[in-house]
Amino acid sequence: MSSSTPDPLLVQLGSHRWLVPLLADLAAHRGARFVELVHRLGLARDSLTRTLDAAATLGWVQRNPGHGHPLRPEYILTEAGAAAAARAATIAEAQSAIGLPPGAATRWGLPIVAGIGAGHDRFNALSRLLAPATPRALSQGLSALGTHGLVRREVLDMRPPASRYDLTRRGRVLAEACL
Repeated sequence: MSSSTPDPLLVQLGSHRWLVPLLADLAAHRGARFVELVHRLGLARDSLTRTLDAAATLGWVQRNPGHGHPLRPEYILTEAGAAAAARAATIAEAQSAIGLPPGAATRWGLPIVAGIGAGHDRFNALSRLLAPATPRALSQGLSALGTHGLVRREVLDMRPPASRYDLTRRGRVLAEACL
């Protein structure tokens, strides 16, 4: 990851909370029908539809043109999707290893973890790194990461008071998977 811009692939992977588990599943099973994805991922049909639409818009997933009935399509990875799925599988494996449930990360969770791992340990540094993210989105992401035990906040005794963010051991495992 560059020190001045967020990793675009990581931002795209974080754009929908179920994108990482979806891509990892499609890579592991070399495609799947809609109902299989609903059951394996354990999510609502509407959530899966939105995530598949997002993945298709990114050019990562397509309906398998040579498979079965049109009302029961199979979804497969595109060539670009295979590269994204490899990264998603690494991240999903790390999430599983640290006990983070699938879909637990916020939109900016993965880029925040990667940013802190790369040395951007202050709120304003993260804000500059992840420029499209609003301060509210960053704050919510940091709070969620803290709740999951991935990030800890240290209040520095300065005037004015400042905060520094650090990864926990579990957070470092996830940051390594994001790089």
